[in-house]
Amino acid sequence: MIKIFVSGPDGLLGSNVVRELLHRGYSVVAMVLKGRRPVTLEGLALEVVYGDITELNDVVTLSAGCDCFIHIAAITDMWPTLGNHYFKVNLEGTKNAIEASLRNNIKRFIHVGSASSFGYGTIENPGDETSPYKLAPYKLDYLESKKAGQEAVLEAVRTRNLPAIIVCPTFMIGPFDTKPSSGAMVIAIAKNKLPANTNGGKNWVPAKDVAFAICNAIDRGRIGESYILGGENLPFKEAVGRIAIALGQEKYPKIIMPDMLIKALGWINEKVSQINGNPPKLSYPLAIIACEGHYFNPAKAILELGLPQTPIEEAVLELKQWFEENGYL
Repeated sequence: MIKIFVSGPDGLLGSNVVRELLHRGYSVVAMVLKGRRPVTLEGLALEVVYGDITELNDVVTLSAGCDCFIHIAAITDMWPTLGNHYFKVNLEGTKNAIEASLRNNIKRFIHVGSASSFGYGTIENPGDETSPYKLAPYKLDYLESKKAGQEAVLEAVRTRNLPAIIVCPTFMIGPFDTKPSSGAMVIAIAKNKLPANTNGGKNWVPAKDVAFAICNAIDRGRIGESYILGGENLPFKEAVGRIAIALGQEKYPKIIMPDMLIKALGWINEKVSQINGNPPKLSYPLAIIACEGHYFNPAKAILELGLPQTPIEEAVLELKQWFEENGYL
């Protein structure tokens, strides 16, 4: 039986990937961060091991004997905006995963990057895998560290024959969102606490679709290639309306807040957070991003990895059910 090693298996994406792997009959070794309780993995027929992606010996030892390494582990927080911990996990951790894969003769290394490492476009002309990076001016170490991790993988492909492909999700929605991350917007809409929309938009994709394509990448896709795993390009106003209707929520914001006001709120929230130490609900860089359209074209992944294109409403309903079962709503 083919054995798959998964780092970061208990987050939103990892929890969906692990379930898809098990559904396909793979043997799964899930590396959970030491001291963490993997609540989304409880009851699943897999091997849970405990280690730290920033400790090379952990990664080498625990992934020994596996055929494929799916590297999901990352810090995805956007606050604080800067910090060495982003690079320690997202870059150095990726280098450890690369080194472990080479030492253990892993047959396929699948690195989960981010679509933000490519340049976004408009709805009419969305960005793709050839579009140059545009987000450097925002000075967000999460974005910079993810891009650096992706470049480290590509360098290992070129110089060390790492059998890797890179998959880059856009904005994911789906069950097992324990933080919650994207699910925070769904909760706000469900509780009628989203005050307004912005002029921006993004590419929205069900986490299950991303997981399906990642599992296809075990034996599909081209070594050294990157794939944007995305779904529909939607302005926030349209996406919010569709999410609300899926939730059965009659009241939802239809007005669009002026860009200047959104950015002012982000700036104020950030200054307050610097005083009280609490993460802002909206930082200044994220306020700027919220006013922009960050749209991507997933055509390459649809063609080569069989990426599904499930409507976001299905992901919202699955997330709603999981939230209800786990007390979030």
